[in-house]
Amino acid sequence: MTEQLTEIGGRLSALREIMEYDSQTMADKLAVSVDEYLKYERGEMDFSFSFLYNAANILGVDVQDLISGESPKLSKYALVRAGEGYDITRRKAYEYKHLAYTFRNKKGEPFLVTVEPKQNGDMPTLHSHDGQEFDYMLSGSMLFYLDDTVMTLNPGDSIYYDSSVPHAMKTEDTAATFLAVVIR
Repeated sequence: MTEQLTEIGGRLSALREIMEYDSQTMADKLAVSVDEYLKYERGEMDFSFSFLYNAANILGVDVQDLISGESPKLSKYALVRAGEGYDITRRKAYEYKHLAYTFRNKKGEPFLVTVEPKQNGDMPTLHSHDGQEFDYMLSGSMLFYLDDTVMTLNPGDSIYYDSSVPHAMKTEDTAATFLAVVIR
């Protein structure tokens, strides 16, 4: 359990209570068991981006509210310099940098994502969330899973898809970096 997971779980719990949802209602809305949901609230289970995105939508907040506890403040523009962005390091294999974390009322969530090599050949867990997503490969290559289809993405490749379709990605030899834009 990391400090970031514990903090996100605490915010998730507090927002659920503000909305007057019990844990069973949230679990049902997120299509997980109540035991699994409570592990998220306690910071005992790592969050997928899909889970955070769906929970934020249910609770009527920006995903950044759950991740950082700070509401976006700007509505004209958000400038993020090279190498900056709000770091989201949840799992060993994935590093996210939110590229518009200060912008309020976003219609899309842009991230710079780095996927580290997976040590075993197992298929990754597929996740889904509302909306659509655009991914543009910057470096490395990765396997992209979209339901029962597997594609190899290389630098310069892009994919735009319905993100309610279960999806995941993994690399095996070297890290891969891509721009991901999640659209509501």
